[in-house]
Amino acid sequence: MDYKNICLEVIALAKETGTFFLKEIHQVKTSDIEVKGLHDFVSYVDKTAEACIVKRLTEILPEAGFITEEQTATHRGERFNWIVDPLDGTTNFLHHIPLYSVSIALMEDDKIVVGVVYEPNLDECFFSWKGGKAYLNKKEIHVSDQTEMKNTLLATGFPYNDFGRLDGYIELFTWFARNTSGLRRLGSAAVDLAYTACGRYEGFYEYGLHPWDVAAGVFVVQQAGGTVTDFKGEGDYIFGGELLASNTLLHNPLLDAVKAHFSN
Repeated sequence: MDYKNICLEVIALAKETGTFFLKEIHQVKTSDIEVKGLHDFVSYVDKTAEACIVKRLTEILPEAGFITEEQTATHRGERFNWIVDPLDGTTNFLHHIPLYSVSIALMEDDKIVVGVVYEPNLDECFFSWKGGKAYLNKKEIHVSDQTEMKNTLLATGFPYNDFGRLDGYIELFTWFARNTSGLRRLGSAAVDLAYTACGRYEGFYEYGLHPWDVAAGVFVVQQAGGTVTDFKGEGDYIFGGELLASNTLLHNPLLDAVKAHFSN
């Protein structure tokens, strides 16, 4: 399997999709927005983009199945499956906030082997493939070498429909606010992970996540030298709905904080 060539094809596809977003962002009207659930929105942009992505990915690897946010394809492959979020950061997009992304990963058996996150507003593509390194556009990237909690910049997201654990989450947020150099909430988990991979953040944590939010970004973090676990410190971070990603050097103290201040 030529993972590098597959990755390059996915990069081209992600960039085409990003160009479509930039063209459509000022065309979307309130009447175009559908409500999937509590604070969960979708438009024709998400659906059109995903349908085009699915079609092209099927041409790249016909035997692969799909795990997609908008359910334009639901069949699973025996060995390969694409994990696709056509527009991660839909709320930002609908409010004309210039930060959202395309996230595409290829899973072989239970391992990610290709990951691409493209943020079109800055024209930044984060990617890696099995056996390769991690890149931002044409430059190799690595996680931060920061070792001091007080100098750590973290990213997180807040739940939009699962509020049963919110009190503990706010307690954890408060502890990090007091013991790090700051926290950011951008609105795209894929971008948060990509920024962790290239050292802009020392870590990212969130719950209420889906595999299409994180699969590509998690792989790029790992390929860039980072560590990813669930909140128990274990490996159920793609399908488990929660994760902590870090620069590895700070993973244990960050995980200790999560365990101490956020009840699972």
